[in-house]
Amino acid sequence: MMMVARTMWLRTLCMQHSARVSSTFILKFSGRSQHPGRSKHHIHTFPVAFYPRCELTSKRYQVKRGQFSHINGDDMNFFTDLLDPHRVITDETELEGHNTDWLGMVRGTSSALLKPKTTEEVSAILAYCNKRKLAVCPQGGNTGLVGGSVPVFDEIIISTTLMNQVENVDTWSGVVTCQSGCVLEALDRHVSEFGLMVPLDLGAKGSCHIGGNVSTNAGGLRLLRYGNLHGSVLGVEAVLASGEIVNCLSTMKKDNTGYDLKHLFIGSEGTLGLITKVAINCPPRPQSVNLAFLGLQTFDDVLKTYKDAKNKLGEILSSCEFIDWSSIECVEKNLKLKAPIGVHPFYMLIETSGSNSTHDEEKLNIFLEEALESGIVSDGTTATEPSRMQHIWSIRERIAEALIVDGYTYKYDISLPLPHFYKMVEDMKEHLGSSVIRCCGYGHIGDGNLHLNITSNEFQKDILNRIEPVIYEWTAKVKGSISAEHGVGFKKRNYIHYSKSSGAITLMKQMKTLMDPNGILNPYKVLPDN
Repeated sequence: MMMVARTMWLRTLCMQHSARVSSTFILKFSGRSQHPGRSKHHIHTFPVAFYPRCELTSKRYQVKRGQFSHINGDDMNFFTDLLDPHRVITDETELEGHNTDWLGMVRGTSSALLKPKTTEEVSAILAYCNKRKLAVCPQGGNTGLVGGSVPVFDEIIISTTLMNQVENVDTWSGVVTCQSGCVLEALDRHVSEFGLMVPLDLGAKGSCHIGGNVSTNAGGLRLLRYGNLHGSVLGVEAVLASGEIVNCLSTMKKDNTGYDLKHLFIGSEGTLGLITKVAINCPPRPQSVNLAFLGLQTFDDVLKTYKDAKNKLGEILSSCEFIDWSSIECVEKNLKLKAPIGVHPFYMLIETSGSNSTHDEEKLNIFLEEALESGIVSDGTTATEPSRMQHIWSIRERIAEALIVDGYTYKYDISLPLPHFYKMVEDMKEHLGSSVIRCCGYGHIGDGNLHLNITSNEFQKDILNRIEPVIYEWTAKVKGSISAEHGVGFKKRNYIHYSKSSGAITLMKQMKTLMDPNGILNPYKVLPDN
């Protein structure tokens, strides 16, 4: 019999850890409001980090500052005249949350944050900075996990927070055109009024900006169904380092005229240009959503279940997530959330989305009955009610938050062929032994994306050295990717050769030199030092 959980667990911040809070910057992890009947108000907030103020990135990683100018009074006068005083931030306390990533892993020393509202203001800022050789760091919601959205030294932060206007929703084609600073959840809520949905879903949707999502080619929970942003983004407007505005803001689903330049800005993490507007193809919003949370005994059973789900659920399969017991245990212990079924070595979360509830429920129930009867699934529960779906999704989406409570988190986002998917976790557990608190794995089994997380009481250089580059060497041997969806950023730049050939890296550097000859756009990111 399928077990039915009756209680919705509401999130409360673990106040016992408040003494470790280092910043007032708030990150919002949203409830999954994109489907009919789901609440739009389950917003989870927690501080940028539970850690003490982290060591400067430049010291921890021994990086040498580039030959850029230092900001002076004349520069500040220019920015104040261009914008206005309240959109030029210099207060050290306010800057702290923008200088530090939300995991407390990397920290820069920027003394100025600019808040443009228009593409023209971004153009004027970059033209001036390029002339003065002032390095800049584009920043959206600052929810990145590889140090790509915060300064390494004193780069001027250009925030897209005020560039948050939705310009148009074409209800005939389903294309939304908006500024890059629109918060993902707010944008999804806006298009929902037209029966559409943004084809991207992330745990941090309450804070992350669509421009940052596009700049990092974010993947998320819906990629299995809707593909990545290289396919969903139809057009981009971006500003080059020179201040030149590149308008590739096509809303056509077919535009086969020359080089498709928008792809240069999707996934380049602000190193080739600063995205100011995007046009995104939005699919119809599903009318029927079902969720199943399953317990399994072996990873081979996980693979069999995924294969069966693809074959038997077909067009209504919208998400297929994998979680190991250590990840569940972390959420239960650190956030006091309770999984709706008992202890199992592995878990899967399978979601279906369609237009006919009777048809969809029947397909899912037949699939689950056959899986239980065959023995590949040991236990499970289903949900169609918004509160129960919210609770089940929160278990998956809040793992990253739960891991923070352990101490310091070494986070890895990699793509692996499915037969090797969990072997990575097992090998790292054996390799690290008792030197760490936890080594766990979860992620998007539907697209081969593993989130490997390792925790210790505090950052320890010797643990990091035992993890890297071993984890990247392992990934390269099985022909995986060292970054599945988080990007390269600062932290992975010197390991990119494990996934890209020397010829490809050389071409990337040539493109960077062509488009940003002074190297002012997000320096120390994506490309290796040498």
